[in-house]
Amino acid sequence: MQASLGSKTQAAMEAHYPKYVLYGVLIAGSWLISCLLHFQFVHLSLFSSSPHDSPSLVVLPLSVPIALDASLQLPDPSAVAVADHDGALPQLLTSSSCEGRYVYMLDLPSRFDVLRDCVEGSPVFQDEYHMCSLMVNAGMGPVFAPATGNGSDGDTGVIPNTGWYNTDQYSLEVIVHNRMRRYECLTDDPAAATAVYVPYYPALEIEQHRCGFNASVRNGPSSDFLRWLSSRPQWAAFGGRDHFMVAAKTTWMFRHLEGDGSATERVCGNDFLEHPESGNMTVLTYESNLWARRDFAVPYPSYFHPTSAHEVAAWQARARAADRPWLFAFAGARRANGMLAIRDRIIDSCASSSRCGLVDCSHGLQGFLTCRSPRRLVSVFASSRFCLQPRGDSFMRRSSVDSIMAGCIPVFFHEESTFKQQYRWHHPDPDSRNGDDRRYSVLIDPDQVLQGKVDIEEVLARYTDEEVAAMREEVINMIPRFLYEDPRVRFKGDMRDAFDIAFDEVMARMRKINKGEDLGWPIDDDILAAPKDS
Repeated sequence: MQASLGSKTQAAMEAHYPKYVLYGVLIAGSWLISCLLHFQFVHLSLFSSSPHDSPSLVVLPLSVPIALDASLQLPDPSAVAVADHDGALPQLLTSSSCEGRYVYMLDLPSRFDVLRDCVEGSPVFQDEYHMCSLMVNAGMGPVFAPATGNGSDGDTGVIPNTGWYNTDQYSLEVIVHNRMRRYECLTDDPAAATAVYVPYYPALEIEQHRCGFNASVRNGPSSDFLRWLSSRPQWAAFGGRDHFMVAAKTTWMFRHLEGDGSATERVCGNDFLEHPESGNMTVLTYESNLWARRDFAVPYPSYFHPTSAHEVAAWQARARAADRPWLFAFAGARRANGMLAIRDRIIDSCASSSRCGLVDCSHGLQGFLTCRSPRRLVSVFASSRFCLQPRGDSFMRRSSVDSIMAGCIPVFFHEESTFKQQYRWHHPDPDSRNGDDRRYSVLIDPDQVLQGKVDIEEVLARYTDEEVAAMREEVINMIPRFLYEDPRVRFKGDMRDAFDIAFDEVMARMRKINKGEDLGWPIDDDILAAPKDS
């Protein structure tokens, strides 16, 4: 009887054996996943920088692994948890949500890291204009100093105390790199990636010897980098066509061919974008060649780097309500020997008008310091209806983005400077090639101005208050598309910034390349005429 009962019990256990095994696997699996998530959360909490931290640490060295530690990754994870900076519940990203969005970030040798000496305690930070000082706070630069309150800094009281930084115009490479560090679909498996991000800083590299150096000094470092890059195994799959990067200057600064210009001309720039290797990649610059597109233009970084949609909406409300006593404004300097006659005419017109706010950068050190005061610049633009945007050394100016941030209607003098031509991804109507720019900007023929046939002030004064208010509202609505969020934290709220828009376009391009499509370069239906020298 006892033997019979034992045999029945054994038989029952054997019948339910798979269920017991399953229970054991589930319990062990739950414990393992909890440990992994806890470790990952602690890891991210320790190594994510805070907007309130000391700005002395710029960025992690490029040689530090950026993707999740390989030992912590499951072979085929069904989900990846990403912890918010402030300790909020982690966001769960399923593998399906990253489908077609995985990015592999290259790990560069330290010799290609131009910020390798920017470590905490370094004496270089004592120089406020040193590259390391300019790139603090993950590339955003130093926080705006508190307003003096007496107007000596040019602040009219419109700029809030948070979210604003003295951002260098060439810092986008660092800002994007730090933004990519937080990208939720990074992978350490190149074969699984749709795109390869190249965290090289060509603009900061050439800034060290931009002008007046011989060809080997200007071209050598970037040529060395491209040789290294094209020798990597990740390059072989598509010949670099699935690689993307940022080159935070205009395209012209990277397209200098030796022998261009006169023998006595002071040479600036290098040939980085003239190499076949860089031609295979998708490169984001501040200005593209409209007559032979080989890269994609994205907006300059502004001084405003918010952490939430609420912060953006609050600034838009301030810009909307700002008192604007000036009809128009200009910030900039003359060029030597009258090289840009339209700028001279604009400065003369502005200086002689009681309705123009002028930030004149022409007078040596004083002019330089005046234009290094972003509070003064933003305050003047936020106090003006129209902001004049003639060409500078090239067609695109950072000032045109500053005018958008201040809710000031941009006035262009060259078709090549307009957002419709340059910033097609960020233009209000990116799918409409024939969109009406007059709803947010003004275009004035510079030849008409120089010939005395058109007076800038008279043209702008013809716009009614209702027309100005409607155009300004369009400009204010464009602010989110032209700003770059604080790259150190997870943005709170639903908003797509300049990075989001550009990144989505890049990834769409990468997916087509992965499918074998030969994208080539688009031929414009509306090729512009040769640019005017004015």
